[in-house]
Amino acid sequence: MTKQWSFDGNEITATSGAVVKWENERYFTLEFKGRVFNGEVVSLSTENHQMEIKINHRVFQVKKKGPLDDLISQLGLDIPKVKKLKELAAPMPGRIVSLAVEVGQEIEVGDEILSLEAMKMENVLMAEGTGKVKSIFTAPNQVVDKGAILIEFE
Repeated sequence: MTKQWSFDGNEITATSGAVVKWENERYFTLEFKGRVFNGEVVSLSTENHQMEIKINHRVFQVKKKGPLDDLISQLGLDIPKVKKLKELAAPMPGRIVSLAVEVGQEIEVGDEILSLEAMKMENVLMAEGTGKVKSIFTAPNQVVDKGAILIEFE
């Protein structure tokens, strides 16, 4: 009987060969090709068939492929949805410290957009989606109110 697994993103088909002995619900020993390895379950997500394990101080991301995983992948349902940005509004009143984007620039999730100082703390605003900068309605050292539209995307 074969099983499909994914270790750190690498697809593996397992038939046999490893023996796992559980010490408790968290710790185990793994015997493979005559060698014994000590292991620990770091995190477990049974809904997603995923777990993070540590074997001999090395951490692995492990996923067991279920019968529907190939169908879900073929239908494209496993691709995360990315939000298309329309505009960026000031989340709080403050002073614009710097702009990290310019008109026409393409941005991706996690890209720095601007830095806003509020209550003597600098807050870096990051992109929560993708888009192309259409207009910038603010400049460094400008004071803005909460909810003010700072950047428009297309």
